[in-house]
Amino acid sequence: MGQVLFIVWRESIEAMLVIGILNTWLKRDPAAARGRVYLWGGVLLGLILAAVLAIGLFAASEVFAEKQDLFQLIMVLVAAVLIVQMVLWMRAHGRTLKHDLESGLSRQAKEANWWGVLILSTIAVAREGSETVVFLYGTLAAANAASIWSMAGAGLMGFLLALLMYYVLQLGSKLLSWRGFFRVTEFMLLFLAAALFTSGIEKMISMDWLPPLLDPVWDSSRWLDDSSALGGVVAALTGYRAHPALMSLLAYAGFWLSVWWLLRGRRQNRVRA
Repeated sequence: MGQVLFIVWRESIEAMLVIGILNTWLKRDPAAARGRVYLWGGVLLGLILAAVLAIGLFAASEVFAEKQDLFQLIMVLVAAVLIVQMVLWMRAHGRTLKHDLESGLSRQAKEANWWGVLILSTIAVAREGSETVVFLYGTLAAANAASIWSMAGAGLMGFLLALLMYYVLQLGSKLLSWRGFFRVTEFMLLFLAAALFTSGIEKMISMDWLPPLLDPVWDSSRWLDDSSALGGVVAALTGYRAHPALMSLLAYAGFWLSVWWLLRGRRQNRVRA
């Protein structure tokens, strides 16, 4: 449930950030009042597109029912890659996002063309909504009738927490800035990507695509069992395993080395620029 709550919370915050910037700018200019109709129309359209993707994914899983393990493996690895890509994108564009959005709105206002607002809001909501669907596909696909309601409750709680967090951040608190918020949650997202990547490696081991090498390397269940309630949350959000195979540990280390290399490369490119 912790994974569902965190993903919905984080993705909702990002969508609210973009929609909030657009809405605030449109409210400042009385001549731009018509643009708000396009803004909220885009939000609705984005939600519809995300829902269509969710239906499409679960329909595809039914089509490939005989290769369910392979389909879930692909989705888990795609989700891990998307999370890393999202973190890199925010590192590159987070500082100028507000300025870029407002500059684009100024051009749209001069031309009285609000279709750009519709497209921006649609993309913002559809992007975050579709990422939520992809990230949580494995969790939702494995859920039974009893647990699906608990997950729905966790998702609703995540959305409500996102609303609260957005309100707090809008107050402009020096203790909790947007920049600080995104820095902290970036690391949380990367740990989640590592957890998804690890589960993908474990699925490949179970499919005999990879050798475990040594299984297990250690047993830390006496301190934190990943089958317990707390251990399960930690495992889902970080990739922790109480009985890890050596191949899983090597893959986990390889994931973090790759992330470090990508972040270092982005930082060097920014310095040169």
